[in-house]
Amino acid sequence: MKYKNFETLKKNDDFQAVYRTRNSRATKLLVMYARENQAGTIRLGVSVSKKVGNSIVRHRLARLIREAFRLHADEVKIGYDIVVVARTGLKNKGYFETEDAMMQLLKEQDLLV
Repeated sequence: MKYKNFETLKKNDDFQAVYRTRNSRATKLLVMYARENQAGTIRLGVSVSKKVGNSIVRHRLARLIREAFRLHADEVKIGYDIVVVARTGLKNKGYFETEDAMMQLLKEQDLLV
């Protein structure tokens, strides 16, 4: 799926390549892994474990994460694969808490322009 300024990671191999770089930062709500790519684009992968909740909860959280990223994608450096993993603490949070955690992690990863 292609959004305005970024694409999505879909293949397990792509996720594993990002995880293998071991370049991660975390908050109580999210964990973010980042890896430089040669694609010249931003690619986002979202992972929400079954431990977080049922499928309705997991899809809601994935949509929140993607939307928070989409609205700030023009502020993110180009040329990175990013995987965001939701933690159980995100389950009862809304958009603004998700956005705050996302922006904090992007700053810590030095991915903001």
